[in-house]
Amino acid sequence: MRFGVVILPQYPWPEARRRWRKAEELGFDHAWTYDHLSWRTLADQPWGATVPLLTAAATATERIRLGTFVTSPNFRHPVPFAKDLAGVDEIAGGRFLLGIGSGGTGFDAFVLGQPELSPRERHERFVEFTRDLDVLLRFEQDGPLSFDGPRYRAVDARMVGEPAQNPRMPFVLAANGPKGLRLVAELGQGWVTTGPDGDGGDAWWSRVAGLSQRLDDALDAAGRDRGTVDRYLSIDSGGTYSLSSSGAADDAVGRAAELGFTDVILHWPRDGEPYEGTEAALDAFAERHLS
Repeated sequence: MRFGVVILPQYPWPEARRRWRKAEELGFDHAWTYDHLSWRTLADQPWGATVPLLTAAATATERIRLGTFVTSPNFRHPVPFAKDLAGVDEIAGGRFLLGIGSGGTGFDAFVLGQPELSPRERHERFVEFTRDLDVLLRFEQDGPLSFDGPRYRAVDARMVGEPAQNPRMPFVLAANGPKGLRLVAELGQGWVTTGPDGDGGDAWWSRVAGLSQRLDDALDAAGRDRGTVDRYLSIDSGGTYSLSSSGAADDAVGRAAELGFTDVILHWPRDGEPYEGTEAALDAFAERHLS
């Protein structure tokens, strides 16, 4: 089992730097931040930009993998974003993990004056966005790249320079529905889920098991080895914050392992909701699981 931690982009750099460095020192395998312009109940609180923060984190760390949890197509175009990603990955020495989702339905979905999209339209955009990034970020480029899709267009885009990872940085795709899981089977090196909405406790875990089985089915249908896709589970979903008690955290890790997840992700504790807790609880978790 590998372990990851999400550090929200809310802190002045000296404090943020301490957290990213400590995540590495504690032994976490990967550290993430949200890719939003603001987020839910924290919309009126300080909230930094994703790419500069991850770039700074890359210079402050040496070993730990870094990623987006998860990138949103609500406010991004593949061409400039691919350039940003390639730059961060080069600075990080090939440690970047690109989490990609379909984009939420909150503030980010409308801040640029966008029309409201149906679930089908959001999925279609997700597929187009992911496939465009796949082409742009790959090692085997030969000259300028152009594409002309329903939502994204590029004319002679130039990345310039070899990617830091071959053939490209790993994609960790967020998906729960059958169409999204088929995209994981097509392009993902990893699958990440927060599980189903609305359930908690044993019902949530039962539905997470069902999602994992659906991924198996999608991989089988695509003719792909199930072991070629890493499985990431946010254990701060299902109505319980994992660091609320040592028992909750250890139970979640054990259940995730039983279901075949290769990685679990939790959130750095905050002074208030959501993810309210103490750094001592994080330290204790690391001592039990990361030592």
